[in-house]
Amino acid sequence: MIELEGVPELVDPVMVAAFEGWNDAGDAASTAVGHLDREWKGEVFAALDAEDYYDFQVNRPTVWLDGGVRKITWPTTRLSVVRIGGEKPRDLVLVRGIEPSMRWRSFCNEILGFAHELGVEMVVILGALLGDTPHTRPVPVSGVTSDPDLARTMDLEETKYEGPTGIVGILQEACTHAGVPAVSLWAAVPHYVSQPPNPKATLALLNRLEDLLGLRIPLGELPEDARAWQLGVDQLAAEDSEVAEYVQTLEEARDTAELPEASGEAIAREFERYLRRRDVGGPGQPPGGHATEGGDVPYLRDTSSGRTRPPKPQRPEAERPGTPRPKDGDEPEDPPTGPDENPSED
Repeated sequence: MIELEGVPELVDPVMVAAFEGWNDAGDAASTAVGHLDREWKGEVFAALDAEDYYDFQVNRPTVWLDGGVRKITWPTTRLSVVRIGGEKPRDLVLVRGIEPSMRWRSFCNEILGFAHELGVEMVVILGALLGDTPHTRPVPVSGVTSDPDLARTMDLEETKYEGPTGIVGILQEACTHAGVPAVSLWAAVPHYVSQPPNPKATLALLNRLEDLLGLRIPLGELPEDARAWQLGVDQLAAEDSEVAEYVQTLEEARDTAELPEASGEAIAREFERYLRRRDVGGPGQPPGGHATEGGDVPYLRDTSSGRTRPPKPQRPEAERPGTPRPKDGDEPEDPPTGPDENPSED
């Protein structure tokens, strides 16, 4: 039994989780949860024992100095609580860590034990994958669930994916079997500019999370970072004619695929979403204070600091072989990267 001390009774709690590694292209998902923790000043109340779940030759600990004293930070998964006030207060339980190297079933059971003790009503898991999507268009974010009723009531896709999966897929299925409603939100990151950070994908995930939970998330500098990121990629892609031509091909394919969506019903749905975001604008933020995912607003920024200027886009032919591509209607999966490509499971 998990004993939680010092954690107050939570109001309508929702657990939001993200894991670095296989399911986190461009670090978009883990950065989104980190943003929530930072903006709402989350308080860490638990950390899983690193010895139980991580291979330290894959995810190495780090050594640092604290007032001249050497200390070690071990790779792990931490849980924190953020309290959201306002007219409709709601609390979030944030789970942020690294995809475990082993004992995935025990890992998920421990996360679910915390969810049960805290009275979590729903689990939302964020992920990001590499896809054939142009950086100049809004970031596609798909919401999937294994629960047919949840798919119907929350306008989500019922996953039909079959194939290799990561901890996001395993945790979602564990929630389903435990009777806990679970949703996965996936952002598609352009595979030709996959290096982190990707603030545009992070912003898209947070906007979709707002819609899902009916919250207003303080975005801080993310809208500026997203525009600066796109401007930087525009400039770098323009320097390589092959990459520029490839991006244009992706744009044409994307626009053609979305033509059937330009219906009256789709336009009305997007307008309703826009009005909802106007209504939740807070002090110091103008109505509709969310960045447009497409980055259409002209924006100039000195990117000489390098903080938001991405590395040079990879040529299309440089994409890693064997990158899995989700089929239409399937749950997206981020391709494996690094030495933990085939994590073992107990």
